[in-house]
Amino acid sequence: MSTTQALVDELKRQLKASGLTYARLAGQLGLAESSVKRMFSRGEMTLARVDAICRVLKIDFAELARGVADAQPPLRELTLEQERAVVADRQLLLVAICCLSQWTVEQMLASYRLTEAAIVRALAQLDRLGIVELRPMNRYRLKVAKTFRWRPHGPVMNFFREHALQDYFAGGFDGEGELLMLVHGEIGRSLAALFNERLQRLAQDFAQQHLADQRLPDAQKRPYSLVIGMRSWLFAAFRDFQKRA
Repeated sequence: MSTTQALVDELKRQLKASGLTYARLAGQLGLAESSVKRMFSRGEMTLARVDAICRVLKIDFAELARGVADAQPPLRELTLEQERAVVADRQLLLVAICCLSQWTVEQMLASYRLTEAAIVRALAQLDRLGIVELRPMNRYRLKVAKTFRWRPHGPVMNFFREHALQDYFAGGFDGEGELLMLVHGEIGRSLAALFNERLQRLAQDFAQQHLADQRLPDAQKRPYSLVIGMRSWLFAAFRDFQKRA
């Protein structure tokens, strides 16, 4: 959807919420009702006309723009260009991951050796990339869906495989609240999709619990990372023993 059409749709929504008909709007603007209907159906209006409609609705353009942003469908994944930009700067990647965890700027400052100015610069860059919407007082709104995930073979996951995977699995997974399991078997192909859905729900539950526990004192929380994977795979050391079809 074009930005212009999104703006027109938001104006329609605001008119409906205000109980304002095209006829009444036309009267307020000094136009014929047919002209107003044509203007909205074609999506053709000048900025001066948009401002005039906003005055009738008693909203400012900034409020209208926020409504447009809030109505946009959230991103389920980033483009390659967006991921490349994020992973090219370690500091930006760190702030992006903090944002995905819905950390406040105050939490970032308390946990990492970052200045407030550096965090705000990173947030501004994430805003330009379309990942967050930076708001006053260094607050932000995430523009990604709850089902968001990094591209499976994209720059961020490749960075994780190269720099983080070995470090992650080097741990013993025997501490409090830790677990590592490897389960191998053969199941029907149709059931694989069902297991994937259940694993995705588990990941969403983990993310929701993280948000709910933001209110807990720091002493009652520990950082955990949940890594979920499922693929059709045979350990390389066993492949030489496999019978060829």
